[in-house]
Amino acid sequence: MRSARRAGDFTPTRPGSPVAWRIGDAPVPYEEAVAGMEARAAAIAAGEAPELVWLLEHPPLYTAGTSAREADLVTPGRFPVHTTGRGGQYTYHGPGQRVAYVMLDLNRRRPDLRAYVAALEAWIVATLDAFAIRGEVREDRVGVWVRRPEKGAGVEDKIAAIGIRVRRWVSFHGISLNVEPDLSHFSGIVPCGITGHGVTSLVDLGHLVSMEEVDMALRAAFETVFGPTVDDG
Repeated sequence: MRSARRAGDFTPTRPGSPVAWRIGDAPVPYEEAVAGMEARAAAIAAGEAPELVWLLEHPPLYTAGTSAREADLVTPGRFPVHTTGRGGQYTYHGPGQRVAYVMLDLNRRRPDLRAYVAALEAWIVATLDAFAIRGEVREDRVGVWVRRPEKGAGVEDKIAAIGIRVRRWVSFHGISLNVEPDLSHFSGIVPCGITGHGVTSLVDLGHLVSMEEVDMALRAAFETVFGPTVDDG
């Protein structure tokens, strides 16, 4: 097991504005979200806009990352499939899942992709800590995992996924945390190309929390790893 806490401090080393914090109030079509991220990342790189974390939900869909394998799309036609430039393989997004698109200027933090991914892991683990859930990371598997001893020895389920892209050292795409999605929707793909393990959510683990409570925990944990935020707009 690798500890997410190794990420340490990922706060800015150069001055700048606090990270803008935006929460969408309705499901956002995937193409619209990608266009918004592309535009904001370009503006951040040009020094024309502050960094941004954008929390949202999507309608049910699958995304295929740059390493996606055709065989891992188990049920073609079940939901729309979007080819995307983020790293990783197939991922599901849908209602009840909190997606956080993270647009940070790594030049003013740490231009180190491994450290950045570790910082994202630390953020998720700290968020889960707020609900007394022990999230863990693995050297050979992407994402954040929860042990499920009640299902059998060595059984683990994935509760959060990570997929990033960086352009001019500005990050976009980000993380997804399962709050209360329809877990059966994951059966149409091999999530992140990983077999032998399942998926779970906060509600599946018995934590009946609202999306608003999760958003508050995400923001508090984000600030401990990445620094201060301010409401967008």
